Formats: sequence, structure tokens, C-alpha cells
Amino acid sequence: MVIVAASVLLLVGCSSSKSVLADVQFKAPPVIVFQPSHQSDTGKDFNEGLVCSAIVDAALAAPVPGTKQFKVWSYYIPDLHHAQTGSNTKISHTSAVDSGRISGYAYEINESNKLEPDLFIAVHNNGATNKHYCWGFVHEGDPNEKINRELARVILDEICTATDLFNAGIHGDSEPNRNDYRCVSTGKLSFYSLDEHVNKAPYRLLLEIGDNAVSREFLLNADNQKKIGEAIQRAIKKILPPQEK
Repeated sequence: MVIVAASVLLLVGCSSSKSVLADVQFKAPPVIVFQPSHQSDTGKDFNEGLVCSAIVDAALAAPVPGTKQFKVWSYYIPDLHHAQTGSNTKISHTSAVDSGRISGYAYEINESNKLEPDLFIAVHNNGATNKHYCWGFVHEGDPNEKINRELARVILDEICTATDLFNAGIHGDSEPNRNDYRCVSTGKLSFYSLDEHVNKAPYRLLLEIGDNAVSREFLLNADNQKKIGEAIQRAIKKILPPQEK
């Protein structure tokens, strides 16, 4: 398995950011997995799953050359529990087995692990914030937390430069302080899909793009979905090491 180190020069940060990103390692070719939200029960007259899937599809329509990119999504998969609903921070919606069925979240992470990605990007829309913002989240206590924060920062910067979303910065996954799923290493409330004990990708981050009420019209607009998807690909291009010719 060939490993290449990324040496990234960004015009957006300090030398510490550059040194952190210089430690990023990807296989050749790099593998990136997107996990759009599968939730259909968030917001009023709003389907987060379909919106996030459209954003991911827009990203996948123009992948960075030399990469392998995939979407894992449980929305239409039968014999799962919480395949179109559920919280990323609730045991009963994620790690629990219900009548022999795994959850939509568990299915997606299992499918992602099979692909052995270098970078895992979850795409969601926020709610009840009253803010037209974009947030990045990473798993706290992760061995690659510092790198994950910088990777998320690059992606967030590109999205907010391409749109009128306000850059809300990078946050730890215990900050929402809700429900009951906890990382066994830290004991903190966590996002199931970012937990290193579940998700085997070395680099993992979650985007909360807009608010399902305040940003509703913006998020439902196909042109904006395309802009966000393309911005994510521009960020991926910055993150990846130069491709050998």
C-alpha cells in the first residue's frame, strides 16, 4: 500500500496550520467517502436527507482527478432501523440493534469501512440555531484531532467563500451536549459517525451546512447545492498532495 505525504501551502493560515497539514497522509490513489444525512424528520417541510444527498451528488459530479470518491447512504436501504431518521448522538438510533436490524448509521459506517477511505466527510444541515452559518465538527480526543480540525477548516473556508454562509468555525463533537452516545476512550458525548472506535477512516469530519429553517430557501436551491459541492472539491484539491505525473 503506497502512502504519500501531503505538503500543502495555504494562503489562509499561520505556519502551524501548514505544519499540521504537512503531516496528512493519503493512499495512492486517495479514497474519500461522503456520508450525507439520511434524516427526513428535521425541520418543517424540509427533508435534510435529500438536501444533503444533493450536495454530495454535486460534489461527486466533479471529483478531483486521481481520487476515488464514494457516497454511503442508508435512505433507500431496507431492513434497517432509523434509515431515514435518527440522531447521530443517540445509542438507540446508532449502535443499537433492533430486532436483528442494524441502524442506518451503522450501515453507512460499515459500508465506508469496506472502502477503506483516507478522508470521511459527513454532510448535514443544522437546526434550531436561527443562524445562516456553516459549522465544522471533529471527534474530540481522536489521535488525529488536530489534523481533522485543519482539514475541516479548509473545507469550511471554501464553502463560506463560495456562498453567503457565515463561517462558524470548528467544534468538538461533545459541544452539542445532547443524547447519550459516548466515546469509550474519552467518556464524552460524541457523534457516532466520527468515533474512531466505529469509523476506521484516519481523517473524519462532519459539516453542518446552514439551518433547516433560516437557510431553508438557500439550501433547497439547486444552484447553491452545486456551489457547495464544488467548493468541497476545491478544498479536497488543496488538502491532497500533488499528484505524480
